[in-house]
Amino acid sequence: MSNKPKCLGKVYLVGAGPGDPGLMTLKGKSLLECADVVVYDALVSAPILAMINPNAEQISAGKRRGRHSMVQEEITQVLVDRAKTAAIVVRLKGGDPFVFGRGGEEMQDLVKAGVPVEVIPGVTSGIAAPAYAGIPLTHRSHSSSVTFVTGHEEAGKYRPAVNWQAIAHGSETIVIYMGIHNLPYITGQLQQAGLSAKTPIALVRWGTRPEQEELIGTLETIAAQVEAKGFGAPAIVVIGSVVNLHETLSDCRPQFLGT
Repeated sequence: MSNKPKCLGKVYLVGAGPGDPGLMTLKGKSLLECADVVVYDALVSAPILAMINPNAEQISAGKRRGRHSMVQEEITQVLVDRAKTAAIVVRLKGGDPFVFGRGGEEMQDLVKAGVPVEVIPGVTSGIAAPAYAGIPLTHRSHSSSVTFVTGHEEAGKYRPAVNWQAIAHGSETIVIYMGIHNLPYITGQLQQAGLSAKTPIALVRWGTRPEQEELIGTLETIAAQVEAKGFGAPAIVVIGSVVNLHETLSDCRPQFLGT
């Protein structure tokens, strides 16, 4: 006899994208519209939450640095419990579930618990936020390679420490998620690894949303600029000569669709 729960429904790990509702996938939107239960993260934007079936149970999982949130085990247990009684359970995550979103871990836990689960990819902020700031991550005159890396190096981290020495020489464009808190350390490590202090860097806060703002500098100046302007998370960090294209391309940025 198996001890795994008998499930009525299925859990869908849905990527909500970075904020602009126009970047939500059609498949994700259709699931929100017919969901019985939605467990969502704090960074999911209000226009996307407005897509949820008004009769669905909505559960906030939090998941922002420095603020109360459900621990991972609690989230998994909620999903397991709801799948026993509900047909469509959506785990709604900002960006893409499998890009620094712990979606792989949640899927493993659900499979282990015997819960049917499927991932619905989303547009990741590491691509969308620079695009909305007029910064192409690749360009034939600037970059033919991109590295995506997390700057989140705290207790309870879910991946090994980042080798910034290797990252510095691994590609021509570096995109850092969750890097604001450790930015002075990161920029210092990259310079020690041989990157010029004059290397361009851009921070894109609340990318793809109406409140989006950018801060442009260099590896040697950006930490002081952040301090002076009180520029905080959530923000994507882009490092490399592609940042120089912001000056001429930012006026061509996509328009936020709103609600």
